[in-house]
Amino acid sequence: MLNIPLWNRVLIWGLVALGLAFAMPNLFYPRVELHNDAAAEIELTGATTDELEADLGQWPSFLPSSLVNLGLDLRGGAHLLAQVHVEDVYQARMDSLWPAVRDALREVRDEVGTIRRQDAPDGELRVRISQADGAAVAVAAVRELSQPVVSLTGAGASTLDIRAENDVIIVTLSEAERAATDDRTMQQSLEIVRRRVDEAGTREPTIQRQGTDRILIQVPGIDSAEELKRLIGTTARLTFHPVTGRADGLDDSAGAREIIVPDMEEGAGFYRLEQSPVMSGENLTDAQPGFDQNGRPSVTFQLDTTGSRTFCSYTQDNTGSLFAIVLDDEVVTAPRINEAICGGSGQITGNFTVASSTELAVLLRAGALPAELTFLEERTIGPELGADSVEAGRIAAMVAGVAVLVFMGLSYGLFGLFANVALIVNVGLIFGLLSAIGATLTLPGIAGIVLTIGMAVDANVLIFERIREELKTAKGPSRAIELGYEKARSAIYDANITTFITAVILYTMGSGPVRGFAITLGLGIVTSVFTALYVTRLLVIIWFERRRPKKIEV
Repeated sequence: MLNIPLWNRVLIWGLVALGLAFAMPNLFYPRVELHNDAAAEIELTGATTDELEADLGQWPSFLPSSLVNLGLDLRGGAHLLAQVHVEDVYQARMDSLWPAVRDALREVRDEVGTIRRQDAPDGELRVRISQADGAAVAVAAVRELSQPVVSLTGAGASTLDIRAENDVIIVTLSEAERAATDDRTMQQSLEIVRRRVDEAGTREPTIQRQGTDRILIQVPGIDSAEELKRLIGTTARLTFHPVTGRADGLDDSAGAREIIVPDMEEGAGFYRLEQSPVMSGENLTDAQPGFDQNGRPSVTFQLDTTGSRTFCSYTQDNTGSLFAIVLDDEVVTAPRINEAICGGSGQITGNFTVASSTELAVLLRAGALPAELTFLEERTIGPELGADSVEAGRIAAMVAGVAVLVFMGLSYGLFGLFANVALIVNVGLIFGLLSAIGATLTLPGIAGIVLTIGMAVDANVLIFERIREELKTAKGPSRAIELGYEKARSAIYDANITTFITAVILYTMGSGPVRGFAITLGLGIVTSVFTALYVTRLLVIIWFERRRPKKIEV
C-alpha cells in the first residue's frame, strides 16, 4: 500500500529542516563570519568591547552558525612548500648523547684511561681514549646506552651503531633509528607548524606531509607568503647556557666546547658560553607576554617537572654566576644568579616591544622546530582571484541546475517538479553537511557539487521510468508508484555505492584539491539517494493522498 507512517514523515522532514538550518548561515556569510570571530575573541580573552558586542549581534545566537570554510583557491591566501632538513637532528642527538657516553666511559676509566671528545662529521660522536687496548671495553660500555628502535619497521634493531678505530670510539645512529628519527622529525615539524598557524588565528589551514621530507602549507585569508614564512620559519630555539666570559667579537678564538654568541641588543657585545646547554625550550610548558618590574615588555615562562628540577639544581650549585638565555643564537639576557630558582617559572626580558613579546610567546608556546625549513615554493593568491573562482563556480552551478530543472520538468511533468524540489533540497543538504562537519570548500569541491546536481536526478529517472513500465500493466496508479520505488531501489543502491567507493578511494589516496572533490561527491551521493528515495516519495504520496487521481501521467 502506498503509505508512509507518521513517525517516518516527521523524521524525513526533521532531517530536511535540520540540514537546511545548518546550510542557512552560508546565505549570510559575512555577517555570520563576524559573529563567529567576535564569539571566539570573547571566549579567548574573557573581555568584551562595544565593537565585539556589535559584531556578536550580527547573527542570532540561537541559530546554527557553522559555515562552509572557503579554501585557498576561493578565498585567497598563501601557499608554501617547505623542505625539512631532517639530517640536522642527527647532530643534535649526538650532542645530547655526549654526557651519557662520558659518564658510561668514566665508570670503566681504569681500562680505557682518559676520555676526550674529538671533532667529528655531522651525525657522529667521536671519543678518544688514552688506552687503545681498552677499546672493546669502551664499545661495550657505550653499547649499554643503546635502546630498541621504537618503530614498526625497525623492530629488533638498536638505536646506536658503535665501533672502534684504534683508540677512537665512533657512535652514530643506526639506519633503522635514522628512519624512525626522520619520521618523528616530520611529525613534530607538522605539529609545530600547525600550532604556529593556529596560534595566529587563521581559518582552516591545509598542512600536509608530502613525500619523505616536505610539508605543504596553505593558509586561506592571509595577506602574503612572506607573512606566513615569518611565522613558520622562525625556529624560536631557546636554550640556557652557563657564561664563561665576554668576547670582543665573533672572530675571537673560542675555547674547547665553547661558543661565542652576540647580545640581542645591538652594540652590547658578545658572550663566551659553554656549548652544551643546561636545558632547552623543550622543557617549556607555557609562555605568555607580560611586563617586568620596570613596566617593559617581557615574556614569562613555565617549566615542566624535569625543567624545574634541572633549573633548581643548577641555580643552587651556581649562585653568583652569570646565566645566559639564548634565543636563536642571540643572548636575550644574561642575569646573575642571586639565589636558587625553584618555582618552575622565569621571565625573559630584553629589548622587546609589545608586538615582539607577543610573537615570541606564540613561538615559544608552539615549540622549536626540530630542523631547519627551506621554502622551495611560495605563492600568494589574491582575494580577487578567489572571488573570480567563486563567481565562476556559482555561475556553473546555476547553469547546471537550471538545465537539469528544465529537463526534468519537460520530461516528467508534475513528477519532474517533485524531483526538482528534491534537487534544490539536495543542494541545501550538501551545504548543511559541509557546514556541520566544518569542511573546506575548494574549486574542485564546487565541481563535485555541480557533478552531483547532474547525478542527483539519476535515481529519480530510474524511479519514474519504472513507474511508467508499471502503469502499462494496468495495476492502478497507487500500485504502480509503490512498485516503481521498490523495484528501482536495488539499481539505485548499486549505482551509488560504486560511485561512493570511488569517492572514498579518491579521498584516501588523494590530497588537497582531490580530497575536496571527493568530500563533496561523497556527501552529494548520500543526500541525493536520501532525497530521491524519501523526499520525492513523500511529496508524491502527499499529492496522491490529496488528489486521489484515477489516472496519472509520468
